[in-house]
Amino acid sequence: MLRTALASMLLLLAGWAAAAWLTHDFQAWTDEDARRLEVALAPVAAPAVIVEGPDAAATELPALLAQHGGATIVDFFYTRCETVCRSLGSSFQQLQAALQAGGGHAGQAPRVRLLSISFDAARDDVQALRAYGRGLRADPAVWRFVRVHDEAQQQALLRRLGVVVVADGRGGYEHNAALLVFDAQGRMVRVFDLAEQQLALDYARHLAQARP
Repeated sequence: MLRTALASMLLLLAGWAAAAWLTHDFQAWTDEDARRLEVALAPVAAPAVIVEGPDAAATELPALLAQHGGATIVDFFYTRCETVCRSLGSSFQQLQAALQAGGGHAGQAPRVRLLSISFDAARDDVQALRAYGRGLRADPAVWRFVRVHDEAQQQALLRRLGVVVVADGRGGYEHNAALLVFDAQGRMVRVFDLAEQQLALDYARHLAQARP
């Protein structure tokens, strides 16, 4: 009887310890939760991949993120997407409107920018990105679109930032969707849900204002 009780106690303790380890002391219960917590605890530097777009000459991603000295909210998409990318586009339209309404100080541009990165470089060339941006009425001073032309560099970027992209067998992709906030040093410092659009904007603004 005592041995059974002790064995049960040990199993419970082992289970508790395993759960604590897997969930970062019970703070994360899914892979996405764990990703967000890890990023908040240890910001992830964007790799020096070359990006290009209609309003961004070919340059390394960290340099592009650092250009205006503020914060950048980033998403990943592809122009032919008919599902989650529509929600991302709508969310970024709302963010753009909020940034334009807020403006800068003394006529300065907002210190929070938006950047949409396509992971379908084979189809999303510069012309396709330009047409897509126009369709969303994107203001290049606030919201830009780029792609990573080199496939190896693209895969390295997706892995580094925890973006999951899987071909769906019908010419499209299944992918996770989030709002990624980067600082002026090109580091991903927070990950927000689409439903946390306002939180992402508030955090990015706070981050940008903290810069001299």
